[in-house]
Amino acid sequence: MRRVIKGLVLALIVAASAGNALARPVLPAEKRFWSYNGEIPSCDNPDVLSRISDRFRQAESEYWNSTLEIVSYDNVKITALRPWGLDHIPRNFCQGRALLNDRTYHQITYNVAEDQGIIGMDFGVEFCLSGLDREYAYAPNCKMERP
Repeated sequence: MRRVIKGLVLALIVAASAGNALARPVLPAEKRFWSYNGEIPSCDNPDVLSRISDRFRQAESEYWNSTLEIVSYDNVKITALRPWGLDHIPRNFCQGRALLNDRTYHQITYNVAEDQGIIGMDFGVEFCLSGLDREYAYAPNCKMERP
């Protein structure tokens, strides 16, 4: 019995000290050698929404042989500002509602990240429309696109 108790105590000590050993100083992404400036377009920025619309239209046309397009957006809001901390790539998470040309509304979840566009020169956008994640890339129901 004493051996079991000693083993448990030792395991607790190791587990408690492991957290301290893994701790590291937080270096904001803006202060790295190859730094970010922390300026990310807002969720309702026309360039962001236009990029989403264009990419959705292109994917629907090329991969799914569909004529679906996003006509407009509403209820757009930010859901998280840099939720993983200052030492990660600056990224904001957003959600809203998209009206498609078939007159249906779909919840849209997306994130806007600094320097994640083509060859890292511009902001990048990843998005998911609930009910239209045909490859289940963000399954279930776009949950994996949220922070």
